[in-house]
This record gives sequence, structure tokens and C-alpha cells, in this order.
Amino acid sequence: MDQSVENSNSQLAYIRETARKFLDRETTGGLLLIGATIIALVLGNSPWADAYHHYLKDEFLFELSEHFSFGLTIKEWINDGLMAIFFLVAGMELKREIMVGELSSFKKASMPLMGAIGGMVLPALIFVSFNYGTENINGWGIPMATDIAYSLGIIGLLGKRVPAQLKIFLVALAIADDLGAILVIALFYSNELSGLYFSAGGGVFILLLLLNRFGVKNLFWYIVGGVALWYCFLNSGIHPTIAGVLLAVTIPVKPKLDSKVLKERTAHNIKELEETDIENLDPMQDKRQGQILKTIKKDTENARPPLLRLENSLIDFNAFFIIPIFAIANAGVKLDVGFMEVVSGSLGLGILLGLAVGKVAGIGLFAFIGQKLGIAELHPSLKWRHIIGMGMIAGIGFTMSLFITNLAFDNPEIIKVSKISILMASLIAAIGGVITLVIGTKQNNYKETESYNHSENE
Repeated sequence: MDQSVENSNSQLAYIRETARKFLDRETTGGLLLIGATIIALVLGNSPWADAYHHYLKDEFLFELSEHFSFGLTIKEWINDGLMAIFFLVAGMELKREIMVGELSSFKKASMPLMGAIGGMVLPALIFVSFNYGTENINGWGIPMATDIAYSLGIIGLLGKRVPAQLKIFLVALAIADDLGAILVIALFYSNELSGLYFSAGGGVFILLLLLNRFGVKNLFWYIVGGVALWYCFLNSGIHPTIAGVLLAVTIPVKPKLDSKVLKERTAHNIKELEETDIENLDPMQDKRQGQILKTIKKDTENARPPLLRLENSLIDFNAFFIIPIFAIANAGVKLDVGFMEVVSGSLGLGILLGLAVGKVAGIGLFAFIGQKLGIAELHPSLKWRHIIGMGMIAGIGFTMSLFITNLAFDNPEIIKVSKISILMASLIAAIGGVITLVIGTKQNNYKETESYNHSENE
């Protein structure tokens, strides 16, 4: 009994530490993203603006052989290539949350899901109400998005002024929001389909599912299949970033070694290690010791689910390279459109009100309805002021909103107004959210562990 309690406590400690590391990473990534945005805006409004935009249009050729090559501009490699990895990571996070995390049960998922639905529906309706019947209507998906890196970065800066559970709530909401954005992109922002490449992509996806079904754990084959799937989608009319999401669906979640086998093998390896000169452990000199330690390391790695291994290997690259590079490539808009010009046009007003007002109103309203209907409950450590403040911060659309802007419009002037509106709305949302969360809090010094106490007591 004591052993099981000890194991349970160690698992909870591991989950807490993993959550803290994730939140720290998102906070640092958010700060880096802010820096990248500033760099892009400086470049876009400097004497080097033409060179900056010209460089992004330079073509980079990928040539596998003289019979197979294709080229994309640097900006396309970022938006269509690197962002496919971004969506792969988002897809793996979503899959993990559905299986074992904040979306793993209806009780856990109901409040964030209700908030996410409201935070997508109301902003889209606000945008449509201003732009129905105009050439801008295709941008209805722009205000639906939440930038998880930016929003968690802002929440992280508040430190102990906000309860840790609010951060967990925001992660769950943003991941559910990402799923909605992914579906919107796949269904409404893809081009005319090419039957040949679409069929080939479908075949690759089925093959990847079969690899999973027959227990293939080697990530190499999934990565090769993912690259093939991306290439098929690139030429099919389906946006290639969707390949990242579909690849995430196929990555195995069961480890190569289960806990029983790992325990037996580890005990055997430790016994073998003890038979060596264990007092003078030196794997450099003692080849047998080195081989045993190598085996233990390999077994430990094989006991981790492939999904977790791939996610952990990409998450820092995603947070500290892909997202900032995306910001540098897409946020360098010339700020020659004023606030009054933005709010006087239907496009700017739809985006501005959709993100800065629609997000918080939708999240708060749907969460409240969910609670009143008895299908969702607010965590004991959270108050409605927290939900409202977090809902405002969720109005920071940025990365996904800029991404959808590039898919929705071709006209450079419309794209510019859209991007400036997104920047303005995100700034207003961030300031409003911080003020709401800080006022009246008076440094509550919420403990990081409080978000777990409720679940431990259940």
C-alpha cells in the first residue's frame, strides 16, 4: 500500500514538474516572440524595408535529383514548411491532452471547451456582421484564433499574481482553439483540389495509420511519411500545414517497452552492472560497464511513448525558433495606417472588435452558460474575474491570425490593414487582460501547487 502511494506521489511530482517546465517554456517563448515582433516592425518601417521584403521573396530551390526539384520563396518555406512543424507540435499537444490531460474527460474539458467555442463563434459573428457582402468576408476566420505563446507569455509575466490553474485553463482553451483553427483552415482556406496529389496524400496517411496499427514504433518511418504527406498536400490544394496535424494523429502513444518489461530488464542490467567493478565506475575504461549503461539508456528511451519523444524533441525548436522566425517574416508591416483609419473600415473594425471584445465576451458567456446548465464547473481556485482577464488575453490572436490573413487575402493593401488591426487588437487585449488580472489582486502569491490540490483530493 505504502509503495503504491509512493509511486502515486512520484507520478504527481513528475506531472507538476512537467507542467512547470511547459509553462516556463511558454513564458520564455512569449518574451522571445515579443522581441521578434519588435524586430520585424523595426525592419518593416526602416530604410531596409525593401531589402527585408525582397529577401523574403527570394526563391530557395530544393533539388533531390535532376528529375525531382521544387522551389519556394523563403517566406513560403517558413509559412508552408516550418509552420507544418508548428502544427505537428500543436497536434501532438492536442492528442496528449485528449488522452491524458486537461481534455481527457468531459468533466475536465467542458469548461475550457465551452470557453473555446464561445471564443471562436462570437468573434467570427462580429467580423461577419461588419463585412457581410464585402470583398473582406473571406477573413472571417482571422479573429477566431488565440496565440498560445503570446498569451501564456503575458500570463507568465504576472507570476504569482494569478493562480496556476488559470494557466492550465488557458493552455486547455488555446489547444481546443487550435483544433478549431485547424479545422477552419482545412475546410475553408484550402485551394482547388488536385485529385492526383490529394489521393496520393490520402494513401500516405492511410499507410501511416497502418504503421501505427501494426505497432511500428520507429519514428524515422513516420517522419519520412510526414515529409511525403506534406509534399502531396503542398501540390494538392489542401494547405500543407494540415499534414503536420494528420501526422500527429498517427504517431504512436504506446511505448516500445511496457513498465513490466522495463522493470525486469532494468533489474537484470543493474545486476550485471553490480558484477563489474562498481566501486570504480568508469565506462570509458570498462567496455562492459559502458555497454550496460548504454542498454539501460536505450531501454529507458524505449519506455517513453514515441509521441512524447517526438514532441519533446521539437517543442523547444518550435517555441524558440519557428514561432519567432514566423513573426519576423510576417509581422514586418509598414505602420502607415492610423488607428482612426482602422476603426473607420469594416475590415479593421471586424478584426479589432472580434479579437479585443468578441473573444472575452464569447469565452465568458459560454463558460457561464456551461456552468448554469451544469455541464461545466469552475475550478475552486478561480473566480470569474480570472476568466474575464484570461479571456481578454486570449484575444491576442497574432500568430494564427496572421497565418489566416495570408490565406484569406491576396490584395497587399487588405493584408496590411488586416495585420495592423491584428497588432492593435492584440495590444489592446493584452493591456486589458493584465489590468483586469492585476487590479484587486494585491500580490496574492498563489502557490504553484494549488491547481493540483483539487485533483489530488478527488
